[in-house]
Amino acid sequence: MKTTFKTLMLLALLGFTAACSDDDDDALKIQAHDQNQMMTVMHDMMAEMETMKMTQDPDIDYAEMMKMHHMGAIEMAELELKSGTNSEMKRMAQDIVDAQKKEITQLDSFLATSTPTTMNMEFHMQMMEGMERMGKQADLQIITGNIDQDFATLMIGHHQSATEMAQMQLLMGKNTQLKSLSSMIVEDQNKEIAQFQSWLLANRSK
Repeated sequence: MKTTFKTLMLLALLGFTAACSDDDDDALKIQAHDQNQMMTVMHDMMAEMETMKMTQDPDIDYAEMMKMHHMGAIEMAELELKSGTNSEMKRMAQDIVDAQKKEITQLDSFLATSTPTTMNMEFHMQMMEGMERMGKQADLQIITGNIDQDFATLMIGHHQSATEMAQMQLLMGKNTQLKSLSSMIVEDQNKEIAQFQSWLLANRSK
């Protein structure tokens, strides 16, 4: 009887150990932010935006900051195209490169012909607060070192920041061409956020 009991306990222990081993295999791997290429792009972009000289004109400051923001997204997307393996993420990365390069052309065209005409400190303060939120949110993200998953994860926050900036321009800006661009950014990037979220839910543990 004692031998049977000991045998059962041993089998149970072995089963528990195997289960723990399986859990370890399935556990989400985490990579330090300062070792991650995608996060480095985010940090470099935010550092550049923080050093931008503000004019206090909502439209001009918005255009300058959105241009830098787009350039960061393009660099992240090009990293995905170079090193990613998932076909859906690579397709989305190419779409981002194509769309945001066109939008940068529009922003450059506006900036080339515009001079400050108004001053709005509320816009300036809200833009700074938005940048701070973006930085904190990025630093809270779990980074795995899997380029496809990191791209999707960080692009969600990146897009959320862009739509927030665009909504601020719609509320406080004056230029009608920029308002049209801002509306398109909000619509397109919210759709992409939903796509990234769905992809991560389906692929996070793979």
